[in-house]
Amino acid sequence: MAAVDTALSEHTLHAIITGVPSLLRHPVWPATDPDQGNGQGVVLVPGFGVGEYSLALTASWLRARGYKPIGARIGFNVGCTTTLVDRIVQRMTEHADATGGPIVLIGQSRGGWLARLATVRRPELVRGLVMLGSPVLDPLGANPSVVKLARSLARLSTYGVPGLLDQDCFEGDCYRESAEALTIPLPSSIPAVAVYSRLDRIAPWKLCRDPYARCVEVRSSHTGMAFDPEVYTALEPRLRRWARNHDTAKAVVPELPRQRVS
Repeated sequence: MAAVDTALSEHTLHAIITGVPSLLRHPVWPATDPDQGNGQGVVLVPGFGVGEYSLALTASWLRARGYKPIGARIGFNVGCTTTLVDRIVQRMTEHADATGGPIVLIGQSRGGWLARLATVRRPELVRGLVMLGSPVLDPLGANPSVVKLARSLARLSTYGVPGLLDQDCFEGDCYRESAEALTIPLPSSIPAVAVYSRLDRIAPWKLCRDPYARCVEVRSSHTGMAFDPEVYTALEPRLRRWARNHDTAKAVVPELPRQRVS
């Protein structure tokens, strides 16, 4: 019965049906200052098993305020960690060049801790980091049904199905290096926010409290965070502060020697 309750409460369709109308009616939705974002670039990183559509409302909310959001182009976020971080860093580099300065990363669930890995690898490209329901302290500590699905995808990769996680993401060097990289402190010059919820049935809230980020509690389901007015209310003043420094941001420096992050 508990598994059924979790499946129902965390189903994406349920989150959309219950969350979207509430968000669109809330005072945080209409843009009162279309220049608030000051052209600040934002890269959006979706969660495991969902595409960029899951953050489409977030992109609309940002765009209406003068930010310049783009997707991370990582598909459904079911691939190898190293490959996905490479793609995110590439998008960061391109968008930083296009917008004239460091970008903001907003990631949900697995997308949040992938964004954190990308931040550690290329901190000079990042103005700020937002992690929504991201179990950065132990990605494999997520709901067992989600981890089981991920392991099933890894088994498919052994039969030659491309673009999926593989066994090395759960054990061996890939897993160990990824876990170690997630413990690296975030630079003090990069403000970070970790949003968590005790109602989250996918990512245990204690695993989402990054010790190097400002932790913000909301009352939301895991899949519903991108549609929750509380999340936007918490993020708006922080994003505004980050955007104020966009014009004075330092030019992107040449790429540093690459640190391998799996």
